[in-house]
Amino acid sequence: MKASEFPASLQFRCCIAGGGPAGMMLGLLFARAGIDVVVLEKHVDFLRDFRGDTIHPSTLEAMWELGILEKLLEIPHQRIPQLKAQIGNDEIVLADFCNIAAKCRFIALMPQWEFLNFLAEQARRYSTFHLVMKAEVTGLIEGAGRIAGVRVTTPGGVQEIRADLVVGADGRNSVVRNFSGLKVDELGAPIDVLWMRLSKKPSDPELALRFDRGKILATLDRGDYWQCGFLIPKGSSEEMRKKGIEYLRVALAEIAPFLKDRVNELPDWNAIKLLTIKVDRLRKWYRPGLLCIGDAAHAMSLIGGVGINLAIQDAIATANILTVPLAEGCVTVDHLAKVQRRRALPSRLTQAFQVMVHKQLIAPILATPEQMQLSWPQRRILRSKLGRRIRGRIVGIGFRPEHVMSPAVCL
Repeated sequence: MKASEFPASLQFRCCIAGGGPAGMMLGLLFARAGIDVVVLEKHVDFLRDFRGDTIHPSTLEAMWELGILEKLLEIPHQRIPQLKAQIGNDEIVLADFCNIAAKCRFIALMPQWEFLNFLAEQARRYSTFHLVMKAEVTGLIEGAGRIAGVRVTTPGGVQEIRADLVVGADGRNSVVRNFSGLKVDELGAPIDVLWMRLSKKPSDPELALRFDRGKILATLDRGDYWQCGFLIPKGSSEEMRKKGIEYLRVALAEIAPFLKDRVNELPDWNAIKLLTIKVDRLRKWYRPGLLCIGDAAHAMSLIGGVGINLAIQDAIATANILTVPLAEGCVTVDHLAKVQRRRALPSRLTQAFQVMVHKQLIAPILATPEQMQLSWPQRRILRSKLGRRIRGRIVGIGFRPEHVMSPAVCL
């Protein structure tokens, strides 16, 4: 279904705003259960760079439960059984996934557009699934004390889509959340991230993270290039820009000397994308006829790369809880509250973990220009097998993993 094919008004059981991981996963699960669902995505396609590319073991487990894991892993990807970092001169295993209770004991690095296209392909097998691109939600429709649908801007003009349930899955800058009037608590984050790409050589080290001399760099393997995330103090990007692109090139070469011969691949600041980090959460995720999930309900930091994981888990829990009442046309606020009760604790615990890392690790490193040296106790703790397994469990599985329990129709 194309945006231009919309009539003046459409009615669905569920309308999902946002074609990210939460929205596409929920759309797949609802369509799989025979529920008439439409997913609205404001962009023309999913082909956008500088997005999270980590698919965690808990998400891979959900793909296995749906019977589509093998097809997913046919897509080119890289596997990380251990998350390694260099802190000063010390190489540390931050998280070990080799012993977690899951079918896949690794993080898969896969461009997010490939993952979203895969979910869309799987969902299109069901006649009740509808994906509309270039359809931007611009308002909510209210009536009889509830949210009854959304207003959408498409190439053909403004349209109205009505639904028994509207789900806001449109990310950390959620339009649905902004129009809903739901209150947000800001937890704050002391960092932003500069994203860029640099070419990759076979001889490059496989370390994913580097901490030293007031700098932090993440390098994600994209096969023939590195997707690089350079952490900076919150709000400092304009000051860096004034110093010129050479300032960034030098900083990258200092923390990752193997990239020294490639930093000139960044011609100017137009090659750099700023990601503004925020950590916040809704006090209440719902109103009658409306539910927010994923980053729209609880924006996560990039620490651990767990945002996609939390979004997928939210979608699975939402489908588990709401599929039957939605199919029967009797979703109540009690059902919506049950989703929040199920998912609020893991999101809060994850955010607490991220805020602790921000305060105790990230902020002090960015404020200390000297070379880092781990103390003997720190080195012992970080190298503990038990510690890295616990961190692997937190990052790879999360605090409350969800399993697909929603029903499925026969194809």
